Amino acid sequence: METENVARRKLRVCVATCNRADYSKLAPIMFGLKSQPELFELEVVVLGSHLIDDYGNTFRMIEQDEFDIGTKLHTIVRGEDEAAMVESVGLALVKLPDMLQRLAPDVLIVHGDRFDALALATAAALMNIRILHLEGGEVSGTIDDSIRHAISKLAHYHAVCTRSAERHLIAMCEDHSRILLAGCPSYDKLLSAHKRDDYADIIKAWLGDSVKEQDYIVALQHPVTTDIKNSIKIYELMLDALMSFNKKTLILFPNIDAGSKELVRVLRRKGVEQHPNFRAVKHVPFDQFIQLVAHAGCMVGNSSCGVREAGAFGTPVINLGTRQTGRETGENVLHVRDADTQNKIYHALELQFGKRYPCSKIYGDGNAVPRILKFLQSIDMSEPLQKTFCFPTVWECISQDIDHILEMQSALAVDLGGTNLRVAIVSMKGKLVKKYTQPNPKTFEERIEVILSMCKQAIADAVHQNCRVLGVGVSTGGRVNPKEGVVLDSTKLIREWAGVNVRTPVSSALHLPVWVDNDGNCAALAEKKFGHGKGMENFVTVITGTGIGGGIIQHGELIHGSTFCAAELGHIMVALEGPECSCGSHGCIEAFASGLALQREAKRLHDEDLLLVEGMSVSNKEQVNAADLIHAAHLGNSKAEAVLHTAGTALGVGIVNILHTVNPSLVVLSGILAKHYEGPVCQVIRQRALSSARDIRVVTSDLEEPALLGAASMVLDYATRRTY
Repeated sequence: METENVARRKLRVCVATCNRADYSKLAPIMFGLKSQPELFELEVVVLGSHLIDDYGNTFRMIEQDEFDIGTKLHTIVRGEDEAAMVESVGLALVKLPDMLQRLAPDVLIVHGDRFDALALATAAALMNIRILHLEGGEVSGTIDDSIRHAISKLAHYHAVCTRSAERHLIAMCEDHSRILLAGCPSYDKLLSAHKRDDYADIIKAWLGDSVKEQDYIVALQHPVTTDIKNSIKIYELMLDALMSFNKKTLILFPNIDAGSKELVRVLRRKGVEQHPNFRAVKHVPFDQFIQLVAHAGCMVGNSSCGVREAGAFGTPVINLGTRQTGRETGENVLHVRDADTQNKIYHALELQFGKRYPCSKIYGDGNAVPRILKFLQSIDMSEPLQKTFCFPTVWECISQDIDHILEMQSALAVDLGGTNLRVAIVSMKGKLVKKYTQPNPKTFEERIEVILSMCKQAIADAVHQNCRVLGVGVSTGGRVNPKEGVVLDSTKLIREWAGVNVRTPVSSALHLPVWVDNDGNCAALAEKKFGHGKGMENFVTVITGTGIGGGIIQHGELIHGSTFCAAELGHIMVALEGPECSCGSHGCIEAFASGLALQREAKRLHDEDLLLVEGMSVSNKEQVNAADLIHAAHLGNSKAEAVLHTAGTALGVGIVNILHTVNPSLVVLSGILAKHYEGPVCQVIRQRALSSARDIRVVTSDLEEPALLGAASMVLDYATRRTY
C-alpha cells in the first residue's frame, strides 16, 4: 500500500522533442527528471525532423544519451515550403491524440516556437493536459514570434530565460504566479562543459589537423519563412563573403522551415561541399558543437545559437538579417540587419574575426534545471485546469521581487580582512542566509583560488536555499578603483594585494557581474540600504576597528573622489605633533583612536606596570590588546581612562572637521569600538562644533556585519537595474 502511495505522488512528465535545436534545451531537463525516479516518471516522444535522414536522423543522439524513446511520430510532410509546414502541423494533429491518450501525462513540456511545438500544444490543450512552455515571451523577427506567443497562450505554466521575457508574458495577461524566471537550460551545460580539455581534438575531427583554436568560422543560416526570397539572397552573399575571407569554415545545413530546400540548392550550386575551405554537415552532437562555437574565431548566420549560447563563451557573432530582431544580445553580437551586399558581410568578418568578448549571462546562470524541477514539484494537480488570464495595468504587475514564485534575489558578499576571508549569501532584505569563513592566504594566487572555491560552494548552496545569486560584491581594505574593480593600494595587513584586478578573474570564473569597493565605503553602503542611513540623503559612516575608515554619502550617492581616496577618515590630521600613523604621517585620527593605537598604548602601560588593576590579569604581554585597556579604564585605571579620553577626543575633533566640510545630517559610528566612542564624540561636537552643526545626530550602528552587507548592497542595488 505504501508503494502505491509513493507511485501516486510521482508526476508523469512527457517531454516532446522535434529537432536538434530544441533537444539541446530539453536534454538537461530530461537528465534531471531521469535522475529523480522517486519524484518523476519520464516519457520521451520524438517527432519532426529528428526522424529525417536529410537532417541527420538526430533521434540517434537521444538514444546515445540512454533515454528510452517511448514514441516516434513521423509528422513531416516533405516539400520545405509554406504548404508543407501547414500539412505537417495537420499530420501531427492527426497522430498526437492517440499518443497523448495512451501516455496520459500529468504535464507535457514543450519548447520554443517551432510549428511542430504548436501542434503539440494544440493537441495537449484540447485534451486537458497541463503544458509547461519553455522560452516563451521572447521576441524575434519571423513567424516564430506568432507561433511562440500562440503556444504561450495555450500553456498553463512558463519557464522563461530573461526578465524581459517574463515581462512580455505578464503583458500578455499570463498569471505571474505561473511564470518561472529560470534561465536557459542549455546554459547549465554550457557554463561548465565548454572548458573540456579535448576541444582541440574536436576541432581537428570536424575541420582538419591544421586548424587551430580561434582560426575558423562556424556558419549557420536558416530561412526566414516570411521573406524567403531575401533569405536566399542573404545566404548567397554570406557564402560569397566566406569564400573571399578565406578561412576554414564549418557550415551546418539549415533547418526544415519553408525555404530550406532553396538554401541547400544555393549551397550545392556554389560547390561548398567540395570547397577546400568548407566542411558542410547536417548535424553536430551538441556537446561537440558547443566546443566548436566556444573556440571559433567567429560565428556567422541567423541562428538563435549566435545570439544566445555563443554569448556564454564570448565568441564574436555576426547576426545576418531580421530573423533574430528583438532578441536580447550581449556585446559579442554585431548585427548586419540589412545584409544586402557581400562587402557588408565581409567587413563585419574583418571586424569580428578573432576577437574575444566578456562572457554574457543574459540567458542563464547555470541553475535552470534545479529551478524547473522544483517548479514542476510545486504544481498542484488538484488546481482547476482552466487557465485564468490577468488583465492588470502592465507596469503594476512587474516586480523585481520573485520571492512569491520560488526564490529570493540574493548576492554573494566577500569580505577580505587581514586575518580571515569571509563569504556570505545575502538576501534582498539583508538577511545572511549562509556564511563561510576561511583564513586569508598570504599570496595573490592562493587568495583568488580560495575566493573562487568559497563562492562556488555558496552558489551551489544558494540553489538549495531558494536564492537566485545576482552577482558578487567584494569588500576589501585599501584604495580601490570601483569602476575597474582594481585594488590600487593595499593595507599592510593584506599582502600581495596592490595593483590587483579582482573583478576579471572572479567574473570570468563565476559568470557573474562583480563589484569591488573599499571596506569603509561598503560600511556606508550597508547603512544606506539596511541601517540608520536608510532614506537619508547625506550622512557619514565612521568605522572604528583595527584601523579607522569610513564612507560619505552625499545626495544619495557614495563619494569616491578623483583618485578614489575620498573618506580616508582615519588619516584626517588632528594634531601637528602626535604618534606616527601607519600611513607614515603623524597626528592622524588612526594614530590616536584605532584598535592598533589602543593596543600600542596598552602595551606601553603594561611595560611600565601601569595597566593592571585589581581584578585584572594578563599572562603574556604579547597578548595585551585594546580590550585590556578598555577593561582597565572601566575598573578605574586613571592612566587607561586618559588614553581613551585622548582617543575619543581625537576622533571627535576629526568628526567635527567632517561636519564642517560636508555637513551631513547623520554620523554613524560602526565597528567594535563604536559604542565606547559615541559619548566622547558627542561631547566634543557640543564643545567644538559650530552652532549650526552641533545638533547633528550621532548614532552607533546596529548592523552586525557591515562589510558583508555593504558588499551585498552593491549587487542588490545595481544588478536589479540590469535586464536579466
